[in-house]
Amino acid sequence: MKEEHTKEQDCRETEKPQQQTPATPFRSGKEQRGLEAFLKLIRPKQWIKNTFVFIPMFFGGKLLNTSDIVTALITFFAFSFATSSIYCFNDIIDVEADRRHPAKCHRPVASGAISVAQAYGLMALMIVLAMSTTTLISSLSVVHGQQAMKVGSVILFYWVLNMAYCAELKKHAILDVCIVAFGFVLRILAGGLATEIELSNWLVLMTFLLTLFLSFAKRRDDVLRMNATGEAPRRNTSRYNLTFINQAITITASVTLVCYIMYTVSPEVIGRFHSDYLYLTSVFVLVGLLRYIQIAVVDEKSGDPTKVIIKDRFTQLIILAWGLSFLFIIYM
Repeated sequence: MKEEHTKEQDCRETEKPQQQTPATPFRSGKEQRGLEAFLKLIRPKQWIKNTFVFIPMFFGGKLLNTSDIVTALITFFAFSFATSSIYCFNDIIDVEADRRHPAKCHRPVASGAISVAQAYGLMALMIVLAMSTTTLISSLSVVHGQQAMKVGSVILFYWVLNMAYCAELKKHAILDVCIVAFGFVLRILAGGLATEIELSNWLVLMTFLLTLFLSFAKRRDDVLRMNATGEAPRRNTSRYNLTFINQAITITASVTLVCYIMYTVSPEVIGRFHSDYLYLTSVFVLVGLLRYIQIAVVDEKSGDPTKVIIKDRFTQLIILAWGLSFLFIIYM
């Protein structure tokens, strides 16, 4: 907490000259320049979230289908460009709040490394790239041309929903995390449409519940920051507290596990994969959920799920073990 307080002081100290000299743009301690600043604005590291478009292929047993791999990759990049456009808009909308945040004050728009006008231009470019990339699906075949329109519609709906989220909806507690979770459902829907794989009801439910669990864990980090500093990182943080967040995390984790077990023992899935051993992979799901709860509650480092997945070796091993065991059961 001491380190965060120091960063917050640095940001606020650099903000003082701006108040004394209006003509001087806001600057952080470390200014970003050129390509680095633009890359930081579109957040390519966050594109890992869009790998959810590959989930229908994984659970549909079509990981070895070349045509589906290509269409899924195109969908992945289309969704990634769309999410980058949303990140640009979010930073524009939150510029003043970000300048008061101990970590977010170093974002390109908040620090002044990129102007608001440039951010709007990059936002427009990203959504154009997203829609243009989607049309590549139609070049594969006539059937894929029809799928391209459906995929493009899903991505466009996702973009509009998140524009509304950034502008207003994220201010409302519970609704905010539900919209985030629903965004991941739209990702697997786009992946299913692109590869013409019908989604299982259990798969849709698992996706929503798992990402809702992760979203609540992320909000827990905001509550901890609010309790320590007395200032809410988000407008709706005051509508959460540790008691509520801990119970929400427990409930969503429990229902996610039950939903996964029900998926693995459902007659539909057993019949599709010709195996009744999928339930064994539930052990890895349980351990993975427990590990993330440990990171959130004990280590208090659940503020960024992407960083947790990238940096936590134990989580990576659990995901790898689950994936390999699942693949072994359905492909061998």
